[in-house]
Amino acid sequence: MKYVEPIRDKRMLKEFIQYFIDQGNKRNYVMFMVGIYLGLRISDILLLRKRDLMGTYLMIEEQKTGNYKRAIIEPKLREILDEYMENMSRTDLLFPSRNKDKKTGKIKPIDRTTAYKILKDAAKALDYDIPIGTHTLRKTFGYTFYTKHKDVAALQEYFGHEEQSVTLRYIGATQHDLDNKMTDLYD
Repeated sequence: MKYVEPIRDKRMLKEFIQYFIDQGNKRNYVMFMVGIYLGLRISDILLLRKRDLMGTYLMIEEQKTGNYKRAIIEPKLREILDEYMENMSRTDLLFPSRNKDKKTGKIKPIDRTTAYKILKDAAKALDYDIPIGTHTLRKTFGYTFYTKHKDVAALQEYFGHEEQSVTLRYIGATQHDLDNKMTDLYD
């Protein structure tokens, strides 16, 4: 798997958000916003249903670890979700595919490949040449959290990492700090 980066530049992050708004595809916009506001893995994001996001908190069992994740739904995200979910039933998938399961005939969520393509198309449209992928959403959340609060221990706990060094490396803070220190080294 190719290493991907968080979106560090706040101006660029706003451009991504505006891109998704301008595209008029609310599903893709909400997927992006859920990713950067809640810092979930894409495997967990794609399985979300309206009922998972109706209260003040999100509470899910993580697909990868089986651990329970609780996250507060910030007011800005709450507003976006309420508008998006207005006409959905409690059991509706938030990010449905156009394809149905061949055996059951039920609507499936979009898959990881589709989510990846959505993000890559946005990056291409914005001439964003930093490596991007589905982990970019989670890493952007982590990097933003870390730069705002400087609390690597809390972020480590939220991500379920064993060590703080893993968390810092995951969000790209270690490399970013090294890059900054190497810039203009001999000036």
